[in-house]
Amino acid sequence: MGAAQAVDDKCESAGSYAFVCGPIAAEDLVQVPGTRWIIASGMAPGAPITLIDSQQKSWSVLYPADAPRAVQDMKTYGACPGSPDPNNFITHGLHIRAASNGHSTLYVVGHGGREAIEVFDVDSSGEKPVLTWTGCVMTPDGMAANSVTSLKDGSLLATIPLQTGRTIDEALGGAITGGAYRWSPGDSGFVMIKGTELPYANGIEVSADEQEIYIATSGGFKVIAYSHSNPARQLRSTGLLSFVPDNLHMDSDGRLLTAGMLIDDPVCGNGRGPDKIDFAKFMTCPRPFVAGAVDPQTMAYTDLATSAAIPQFSNITMALQVGDDIWIGTFAGDRIAYRPLKVTD
Repeated sequence: MGAAQAVDDKCESAGSYAFVCGPIAAEDLVQVPGTRWIIASGMAPGAPITLIDSQQKSWSVLYPADAPRAVQDMKTYGACPGSPDPNNFITHGLHIRAASNGHSTLYVVGHGGREAIEVFDVDSSGEKPVLTWTGCVMTPDGMAANSVTSLKDGSLLATIPLQTGRTIDEALGGAITGGAYRWSPGDSGFVMIKGTELPYANGIEVSADEQEIYIATSGGFKVIAYSHSNPARQLRSTGLLSFVPDNLHMDSDGRLLTAGMLIDDPVCGNGRGPDKIDFAKFMTCPRPFVAGAVDPQTMAYTDLATSAAIPQFSNITMALQVGDDIWIGTFAGDRIAYRPLKVTD
């Protein structure tokens, strides 16, 4: 599986969308700074972290591959109990921060053998990026995180959508089930950020000046801006969105990109209202999806890409701008979608 995999001849396009087929449950994608490479998570047992060539539209296994590399940064991550079990490693939300000399730091929400934010060095100075695990921060009480972002000082902000005892059905019904947590180097662990309690806190980002925090609430169907210095103060938010907003990523224009499945659909049913939501049914019926941009200053929302239901590509979770294309991931499937940004649906 380590060799690059070309697009399968049977991996046919759907409407304006083409696919890179093979990566399993690529729930989140990030672009390695200054390169053509995309890193994709694998949110399923046995699914690796994959490397996508955005130009060739091919992929290869990045981690764990045949010989996973690990050099623990004991100064920063000394409390981490060691590298993750490569045979029991599931990956979820991703965040990447440029460093220097062709290196970046990749933060990965990890599940499987443990619940933690896993940290990797990405060396892109050679022909292809190389991933080396360097540390982790365990989540509190073994709760599963969803998304992660970082600050310049090495601090991490992560969302935990479902605190112990809470369910996704409650969250999609609008109940407060989770929130954002913070860890800084030297801290013993993550601490809840009071004021960020939300129905299924999902994607998280920070402004370039780190004065604001942005969180997507999948159960509240909006994106909210908070003051970093006073998170109990919600600054502004989008209106109710027509889809379930999932991950957040900043694009080259400083907009927040998000994506998700349409809430209301005549085939799959209504996903919002007083009736109890059956999440299992919600995720198994292919729904139309939307990817869009939020202006963080005004919280005005703009559609970037929409699609009717695609049976072979559903459960949409995120959008990422790479050059003139938009790439779209899913938490359940065997492909990643892409298309030009400037396409009229």
